[in-house]
Amino acid sequence: MLQVLARHGDLGVTEISNELDVHKSTVSRLLGTLEARGLVEQASHRGRYRLGYGVVQLAEGVSRKHDMNVVSRAVCGALADDVGETVNVAVHEGRSIVTIDQVIGSSEVTTVNWVGQHNAMHSTSAGKVFLANMPRAELSTYLDDELVPLTEFTIVDPAAMESELAAVREAGYAYTIDEQEIGLAAVAAPIRAMDGRVIATLVVSGPTFRINAETIPRFAERLLSAAAEISERNGYPKAG
Repeated sequence: MLQVLARHGDLGVTEISNELDVHKSTVSRLLGTLEARGLVEQASHRGRYRLGYGVVQLAEGVSRKHDMNVVSRAVCGALADDVGETVNVAVHEGRSIVTIDQVIGSSEVTTVNWVGQHNAMHSTSAGKVFLANMPRAELSTYLDDELVPLTEFTIVDPAAMESELAAVREAGYAYTIDEQEIGLAAVAAPIRAMDGRVIATLVVSGPTFRINAETIPRFAERLLSAAAEISERNGYPKAG
C-alpha cells in the first residue's frame, strides 16, 4: 500500500483496492493502522490518502544503514558462487559506467578488479542496459557523438547500436563479446528503483571461452533473477 501511494500520490480506498486486488474493507482497516502510526495521512480531499511524515523517518533510518553496495552485496555473493564468475554492480555517470562493487567468482581464470573504473557505455554490457532505457532525447545526444572503437568488435555505427538496443529492450538484458577487450565477455541486467527507473546494473563477466553465445542464455537467466531480487530490496514491486 505504501508503494502504491508513493507511485501515485493521493488515492482513495477504492483505487488502492483495485490496484492491489484487495477487498476495500481490508484496505480501510490497514489504512487506519498506518494513519495511527503516521505513515499515511488523509489528503485535503476527504476519503483520499497520501504518505505521511512517518515514512520520511523510516527512510532516514534505512539510509543510515543501506546503500546500493549493502543492498546488493549478499545477492552478488550468492550469484558469484552460483555461476563461478565475477559479479559487478555498475552505475551510470555521464557518458560512462562506473563499477561500484565487485565479487570475485571461484573460477581460477577471472577478470581484473573493475571497482572505481570508468568505461564507455557503448562498449560495455552495463552501458547498453542504461542506453536501452534512456529517454529518446538523451540517447540521441549520446549516439550523435563519436563512438570510439576499443576493439574491432566494438559497435560504433549509430544505426547498428540502435538495433542492438532494441534487442536489449526485448530480451531484458545486454551482453558484449570482445567489444570492451579481446577475450572478455559480460552480461548485464537492470537494477530498478521503486518507480521503475534503471539506477544500476548487475553484471557477470569472464573470459569468452566460458561466457559466449552458447552459454549467455544460461547466465542471463540467473542474472535476471538476481537483479530482480536486488530491485525488490530497493523497493521495486515484485513481478506477479
